[in-house]
Amino acid sequence: MLSRIERNLISGDLPRKFTVQRRWIIAPPEELNPDASGIPWTEICGSPCIARLLMRKGFASTGEVKTFLQPRLSSLSDPFLLPNMQAAVERIFGALDQHERIVLFGDYDVDGVTSVALLAEMLLAYGANPHLFLPLRMEEGYGLSRESVERCLEQHHPKLLVAVDCGTSSVSEIVDLARRGVDVIVLDHHEPKSALPDCAAIVNPKIDPESPFRDLCSVGIVFKLCHALLKTRPLPDFDLKSKLDLVALGTVADIVALRGENRTFVRRGAIEISRSSRPGLRKLIEVSGTRLPILPEDIGFRLGPRLNAAGRLSTAEKSLQLLLTKDEMEAAALADFLDKQNRARQEIEKQVLFAAEEQIRREFDPMRDAAIVVWAREWHAGVLGIVASRISRKYHRPAIVIGFEANGIGKGSGRSIEGLNLVEALNRCSGALQKFGGHEMAAGLTMQEKDLDLFSKAFHRAARELLSDEDLSAAANLRIDHELAFSELNGDFLHWHEMLQPFGNGNPTPLFFAREVEPVAPPQAVKEKHLILRLRQRNHHRRAVYFDSAKTPLPPAPWDIAFRIRADEYEGEITLGMQVQAVRTAEPN
Repeated sequence: MLSRIERNLISGDLPRKFTVQRRWIIAPPEELNPDASGIPWTEICGSPCIARLLMRKGFASTGEVKTFLQPRLSSLSDPFLLPNMQAAVERIFGALDQHERIVLFGDYDVDGVTSVALLAEMLLAYGANPHLFLPLRMEEGYGLSRESVERCLEQHHPKLLVAVDCGTSSVSEIVDLARRGVDVIVLDHHEPKSALPDCAAIVNPKIDPESPFRDLCSVGIVFKLCHALLKTRPLPDFDLKSKLDLVALGTVADIVALRGENRTFVRRGAIEISRSSRPGLRKLIEVSGTRLPILPEDIGFRLGPRLNAAGRLSTAEKSLQLLLTKDEMEAAALADFLDKQNRARQEIEKQVLFAAEEQIRREFDPMRDAAIVVWAREWHAGVLGIVASRISRKYHRPAIVIGFEANGIGKGSGRSIEGLNLVEALNRCSGALQKFGGHEMAAGLTMQEKDLDLFSKAFHRAARELLSDEDLSAAANLRIDHELAFSELNGDFLHWHEMLQPFGNGNPTPLFFAREVEPVAPPQAVKEKHLILRLRQRNHHRRAVYFDSAKTPLPPAPWDIAFRIRADEYEGEITLGMQVQAVRTAEPN
């Protein structure tokens, strides 16, 4: 029976790893005596290694450590601490009581779709019948564009429009809606620009620099709104906790930091996905080959891409239908459709990535360039963000990928690296842009082809000004969290390691180091791409996967290896799986 990791290798759904020559930096083991905070590390944690990892997170008290290790829904903060939450709640109840026509205006990515689905189910429970609207990526673009607003008004004639995962920068559009008798509530997490829209309420933690909720994405904000609504007007039969499946999907897919309440949402939400009563989600798990229990990587690399695929290539309405349907046959058909859309998206992405790489090989100089800008005519707008993400990870540079249409209008997506706020960088280039918006690590833009050279120079200059040499060289360092011997890799250690879950942005999976390891059998290639290794350190043996290494020569043994671990299913049992990240010839201790 294949392990879970090996099944993922065969399916091709694991993330790509780009090989970079790196300097290995191994963190020294700190003393575990209680420090100035008085935290008794050896009493809290049964693993000295895990205790050291927790120490580095800067907790101020024993209570903070225990909350991190065992996040509970009871610890969620008062939703009314979010800016303008009271005004949003009052306006929604006013619309419900007056039977006003409500439209939920979302976005076409997973965060937007899950946000609309969650708020729709909440309002339905209050007896409303909200109309749901998602813009068309290709024809209308992101957010409250003129084209999408006109279509929304023509189809639904709202009195109250709730803009979800968009609207923070739509100042003139919301003025026009007010002139036409439409009130607007904005539920969003994107960075504000110079001015905020004048509307019934804007619930966005980014408008308050001191807000403790700045890591929330839009579906997290919608969950807080639902909590506020239920606190104000309880519905005893409505189980808000069961809706955390939607919150986990949107939070992981939007790659926001898994800190604070996001950590609680994803930890509990993954459980809700595993036992979800949604026929569509169950069918999506089935067609994607995802095995229980659900982990963030399953959302990020299996479920999320399929939910995103329809919005990238056509309309996101199919993804929304999948999350809301109660019909088993419709759910199966929609899951199959999204799976096929995802395969089509992968093929288009490969073509655009190949062409972008050709440009980079010709033009990019890592010693000179602090950023990457690539472009072409007719690149599919639906895959630009994914390509930008791959380029940014591979070259460790903020990357902008732009596709121009025949009329000279270009739509672009950007992804950043630690140290550069992408919205701030684009703001410095605003003279060459028609429109832009987003958050620290991801953004979109619209521009004219005639301004491409001006924009490219301005973006490169902004990146050079905002990024330090240390930021730019970080990819050359392989930062290892702790040295481990194979003898320490057992079920007890795996238990404490999994207490650190969920892993993702803001809480990366720990990277470990083992020295003087020897292969005991020739490596086994999987799909001519990855290697299965059988390793020995003294008298202890381990099996490991080494991604994207089948064509990379291994150095002379014995080896030092950098690796991550995870809970893996093998022959019906939960075991400790090892994923090798880097190999070098063993160096003296």
